Amino acid sequence: MAQRVQTHAPRTAGAAARQVPVFAVVGALSTVAYLGLYALLRPVLDAQAANLIALLVTAVANTAANRRFTFRVRGTAGAARHHLQGLVAFAVGLALSGGALALAHRILSDAPRVEICALIVANGAATAVRFLLLRQWVFAPR
Repeated sequence: MAQRVQTHAPRTAGAAARQVPVFAVVGALSTVAYLGLYALLRPVLDAQAANLIALLVTAVANTAANRRFTFRVRGTAGAARHHLQGLVAFAVGLALSGGALALAHRILSDAPRVEICALIVANGAATAVRFLLLRQWVFAPR
């Protein structure tokens, strides 16, 4: 039988000092995967559809990685809730990246470099929001 142990890292300054670099590594790997998947999907899908799929796939993996490595949550207890709450952070990222793509297309162009630059900027903003949501809500001690 699977062990259903769950632990949460405390929300102290010391915990944040450990969490931020781990979150940054997970985020950097997720961003590379997201942009790579977007670049693979973009030739066959429009920008918004490619963004949605790439972001959804990487958001699920990002939540799982942050659950384990950044916030040190082990076991299956609360996993479904964590992933559902992680979808809120995904929605913020989707709104920011989708908006950035729409704005880039309207003001600049739909050139691949312009799209990637817009996504990088939007992803940076979404990452800050994601950390706060994960730390203060999703993985906060109950």
